Amino acid sequence: MYFFCSWVMDWQNDILEKIKILFRGIGQVMFQNNAWSGVLMLAGIACNSLYMAGLALLGTVESTSTARIAGYSCEDIRNGLYGFNGTLVGIAVGVFMNISVWAFMLLIIGAALSTWVMRLFQRQRFVPGYTAPFILVTWLLLLLERTVFPSLELSSDSVAVQEPVNIDFFQVFCLHIGQVMFQGGTVLSGLFFLVGIWINSRLNGLYAMWGAVLPLGAALFPDMGILGAEAGLLGYNGVLCAIALGTASLKGFGEATAAVLLSTVLQIAGMRIGITTLTAPFVLATWTVVLLRKVW
Repeated sequence: MYFFCSWVMDWQNDILEKIKILFRGIGQVMFQNNAWSGVLMLAGIACNSLYMAGLALLGTVESTSTARIAGYSCEDIRNGLYGFNGTLVGIAVGVFMNISVWAFMLLIIGAALSTWVMRLFQRQRFVPGYTAPFILVTWLLLLLERTVFPSLELSSDSVAVQEPVNIDFFQVFCLHIGQVMFQGGTVLSGLFFLVGIWINSRLNGLYAMWGAVLPLGAALFPDMGILGAEAGLLGYNGVLCAIALGTASLKGFGEATAAVLLSTVLQIAGMRIGITTLTAPFVLATWTVVLLRKVW
C-alpha cells in the first residue's frame, strides 16, 4: 500500500510539474519564468477570446512537447523557453486564419518548427532569440496561406483611417500591453498581463508600464491615424523592449528607453509600408542595442 501511494504521489507531482512548465511557457512570452504569471496571462487572453486561449495553450503544448521529444535541454524546457514561441504561433493562427482542419495542421507544424528555430538561436551567442522564431514561422505560415491555402485567409473589411479624436489614453495603455499577444479587444487582457508580470517581478512590471507609456506620444500626432493608435498597435513592441532590457541601473533604463523609441519608429514604418510586423520591431530594436553594447 505504501508503494502504491508513493507511486500515485510521484505521478501526481509529475503531472503538476508538466502543467507548470506549460504555464511558464506562456509567462515567458513576457519574460516571466513563473507558472502563476502564465495562468494570469492565459486568463487575460480568455477575457478577449476563449478560442484564442485554447489555441495559445495548444501551441504551447506542441512546442514544448517537440523540445522534449528532440531531447533539448531539460532546464530550458522546465523554464518554459521552448514554449512561448509556440504560444504566439497558436494565437497568430487564430488571428490570421479561418477555423479549419488545415489551420490546425499549420498550427501544429508551425509550433513544432518554432522549437527547432529556437534551438538554432540557442546554439549561437551573438543575439538572444527572443520571439524571432515566432516571427519567422508565422511569416512562413502567412506565405503558405496566401499561396497554397487561400481559403484560410480571413476576409478583411476596409476600414477608413480617421483622425484620432479624444483618444482614451488609459485604454490605449492597456491595449499596448494586451497586443503583445494580439489581444486588442478589451482592456482586461492588458491588465491581466500586467498583474501577471507584477506578481513575478515589480521591476519588470514598472518597465512594462514604461514601455506602454512612451509610445503614447505617437498617438498625439494627427497623421498616425485612429486605426493604429487606438488599437494599441504602436506600443506592444515597446513593452517587450522595456522588459527585455530594463534593469535597476541608469544604464539599463537608458538602453530600455532607446529600444522602446526605436521599436516604435520601426513599427510605424512597417505599418506605413504594409508589413505584418508582428514583434519584429521589438526584436530588431533589442538586437541593435545588444550589438551596440557589445561593440562599445
